[in-house]
Amino acid sequence: MQSLLLNGKVFYYDEIAAYSFRNSIPLNGYEAKTLELCRDWLNGVQEFSIQTSGSTGAPKVITLTRQQLEASAQATIKALNVQQKDRALVCLNTETVGGLMLLVRGFLGDMQLTIIEPTANPLAVLPPECSFEYASFVPMQMQEMLVFSTESIAFFNRMKAILVGGAPVSYNLQQQISQLSVPVSHTYGMTETASHVALKRLNGPDASPYFKTLPGVEISTDDRGCLILKGAQTNFETIITNDLVNIIDSETFEWLGRADFVINSGGVKIQAEKVEMTLETTLAQLGITTNSFITSLPDEKLGEKVVAVLEHHFLDQVREAQLREKLQSVLSRYEIPKIFLFLPEFKKTTSGKLDRRQTLQAALTFSKTHRF
Repeated sequence: MQSLLLNGKVFYYDEIAAYSFRNSIPLNGYEAKTLELCRDWLNGVQEFSIQTSGSTGAPKVITLTRQQLEASAQATIKALNVQQKDRALVCLNTETVGGLMLLVRGFLGDMQLTIIEPTANPLAVLPPECSFEYASFVPMQMQEMLVFSTESIAFFNRMKAILVGGAPVSYNLQQQISQLSVPVSHTYGMTETASHVALKRLNGPDASPYFKTLPGVEISTDDRGCLILKGAQTNFETIITNDLVNIIDSETFEWLGRADFVINSGGVKIQAEKVEMTLETTLAQLGITTNSFITSLPDEKLGEKVVAVLEHHFLDQVREAQLREKLQSVLSRYEIPKIFLFLPEFKKTTSGKLDRRQTLQAALTFSKTHRF
């Protein structure tokens, strides 16, 4: 009988479809919501409402059709060469599009699903002997697991493929992933596109700086240089994104950053993601292991000023001076952060993505006694 494993409990598809286990098996809230999604899928529900993550804007509810979800899942199944009975780990929140699509791929691909509640370090709650062919992680999870134990690399390298998505991959994480033999791909997509519509290899001989679209996805740009998408995953409706891209050909593009992450400082337009990448590289060169991001704050003279936020307790004056000096050698004077803010632990959304707005507010409070 077909079944899945949820938090160590076996549930058979026929009982999920009938929802006949409620009185016999104790369920927590996450388990109940996950099984309700599975029940809806197994019973042929045609529309699914998913809330966006809220990592870059106000969360909103998006309705996706069954046809969209099937198109997305089949494209990924083909791209990854999924075989029947392959084992897949589901450790993303099933109430987000990333987690939901893992379930859909599992059902359509006849995979063996092991579902656990989302956590920063899935390895900490999985049995040590477990093994999977496929898994998807947000960058935070991948980073936590890679440094968790000496067995982490072996755990990953037993897989056929790994997807990493939902947020940019940092310089440090990119370096760690390059040591793995399992193919690891960064995904590009959003709730409106029923998860990813393009993949970029991060390691091995096929590593590339460019995303390659899944079959059937049409790409173009608007007058801002932002990506436009259309395909079965979008219900053949045009999706205009806020992502600045450089289109290489009809299937390939380079992601440059978000149009709404442009900082206007003193009349100079600064792409925040470019400064973030430089900051990450510089921190690594100085041996400062930390997460970071670039944002802005209002400034009476400049309009906006560039601000760096570090997941760290305060740097001493010597280290901060070293950081500023190295940044000055590679960034323009407008791009150099005017303020360094600190927070011991960044705020995350329910899907594990960085919550920039909440983190900035918390960092301002935490850093108020630190010299600007």
